Amino acid sequence: MAVVVSSPGPLLLLDGALNIVAASTSFSEVFEVDGAAATGQPLSSLGVGEWAEPQLRSLLDATLTGAAKIEAYEIDLRRPGHGTRRLVIHAQKLIYLDLDNRRVLMAVSDVTDARANEKIKEEALRQNLVLLQEVRHRVANSLQIIASVLLQNARKTESDETRGHLRDAHDRVMSVAALERQLASSGDGDVELGAYFKNLCDSIAASMIGRSEPHALTVTGPGGIVDARVSTSLGLIVTELVINALKHAFPDGRVGKIIVDCDFRNANWSLSVTDDGVGMPRDPALIRTGLGTSIVEALAKQLEASVDIGPAHPGTRVVIAHTQIALVKDDAERDGMTQAVARPAA
Repeated sequence: MAVVVSSPGPLLLLDGALNIVAASTSFSEVFEVDGAAATGQPLSSLGVGEWAEPQLRSLLDATLTGAAKIEAYEIDLRRPGHGTRRLVIHAQKLIYLDLDNRRVLMAVSDVTDARANEKIKEEALRQNLVLLQEVRHRVANSLQIIASVLLQNARKTESDETRGHLRDAHDRVMSVAALERQLASSGDGDVELGAYFKNLCDSIAASMIGRSEPHALTVTGPGGIVDARVSTSLGLIVTELVINALKHAFPDGRVGKIIVDCDFRNANWSLSVTDDGVGMPRDPALIRTGLGTSIVEALAKQLEASVDIGPAHPGTRVVIAHTQIALVKDDAERDGMTQAVARPAA
């Protein structure tokens, strides 16, 4: 009784009929009731009847019989002259040697202000996401203008080398613009990779393939769902690998296909870009590491993933893979043991 009365948090001790045996001083102060006068009275009679909620009574009855346990039941307390308060109820049956002496200890937490702050944060987050989408849309428009200027300059220049560099810059700017448009339309964080890569590759094909050779660019695999931060890196990886394939896999007007495959169903995921072009030089000395490859390797390192480049017979296949191995004890030793998980491979 002394523990209940002196509790710093609102606390009630109830008997088997849900009458008040004791109320903490903090309960009396918070909910403006006379704890001494309430002793022996039903819980439902507190105040002007605001505690007489049928669902709460049913749960307390079930707690008394041992059929249930109230761990975080939320109710709205409506008192005349006061604003509605959001409460979280915890209740625990107390076990005595005298089984007829049933008791329930009920703790009450007022989370009204916390819930209000959560709503404010959620609204601020929603507004920030809308603003971020608008910024990405404007960035995509600006990049498209820059790409158009680069393409115009490429058409005007008489130097083949300069024209090639300007076209490369145009392709990269257009791919990033397409990426920004996809992120602007992806919503509030989670991105479905199958549709995301398909739309991204459609944009790349429209901006780069259509102006010259009729290459086929397709997306396969089960896809998966990742957050926007990860999808940004993956989108940049795909665009760089596609650009590399278009630049090096199909020389002299050769026509071919490029396949983007993704499988992100768990922590062990993979992303590959495969072409059926001329393949890699047999002489390792002729293999050069360009800007695109360096970008892909840097992005993969950020994702703690590995990069594997090899032949596809015909063509070339680049695989970005993330491997996380789970080590589990044998079934006979599992009880009482925790699962050990290896660190992600870099």
